Amino acid sequence: MSGPVALVGAGEFLASMTDLDRVLLADTGRRRPRVAILPTGAFPAGEDAFRRVSAMGEEHFRALGAEVETVAVRDRAGADDVANAQAIGEADMIYVCDGDAAHLVRTLIGSAVWAAAGDANDRGALLVGCAAGAMVLGERQLEVGIRRGWPVHWRHGLAAAGGIVVLPRYDAHPEPVMALFALRAPRGITVLGIDRDTAVIGRDGTWEVRGLARVTIWRGRRRERRRAGEAFRVGVPVADEAFTED
Repeated sequence: MSGPVALVGAGEFLASMTDLDRVLLADTGRRRPRVAILPTGAFPAGEDAFRRVSAMGEEHFRALGAEVETVAVRDRAGADDVANAQAIGEADMIYVCDGDAAHLVRTLIGSAVWAAAGDANDRGALLVGCAAGAMVLGERQLEVGIRRGWPVHWRHGLAAAGGIVVLPRYDAHPEPVMALFALRAPRGITVLGIDRDTAVIGRDGTWEVRGLARVTIWRGRRRERRRAGEAFRVGVPVADEAFTED
């Protein structure tokens, strides 16, 4: 994708995110932006969770002066629905919610809704992912679980943020554990450990930190820290042959 992307560590629709979300809305350049909430990741937790996340998002962004619509994509059929794709394509901000990262990727990749999100982003719509939503927007996403004797694996993401892996809620876990994950990342990729209530907003390889905490950047074994107002760059997307799944 060629347009603006925001990656949020955690905290969707909470009061602590109000100032940051005002910044995101302002970045759309619209007086009353159209926000499309995509709560797909919540669906594996049940219909109640799906509806609760949708309602929270609508209430939160309406209070900030936006025009808000939940795009009710639960599964692949919903992701290929023409009306859902149209709603996404008309948005000024597309907000990919937290939840089940594997379900998000399976549902969206190659779908009509995701194609519409790409078209909207190309014309300037802001694509936002929070927590698991931020993970799947990276080129690869972390999967932890024993498979063939090895606990850390890297799955294809939706690659809206090329050359990046996102570790959300970075400050919620012991850094030695998060560092272990970062050091196992595919060769040549940049790992962003994004704290809660914090985001990075990027376009054309340049990213700026916004929010209450900080971002930890891993480039191989080199670790950097950035706080609100500070910017950094990442390289071009990494070629597939540079990755290993196992």
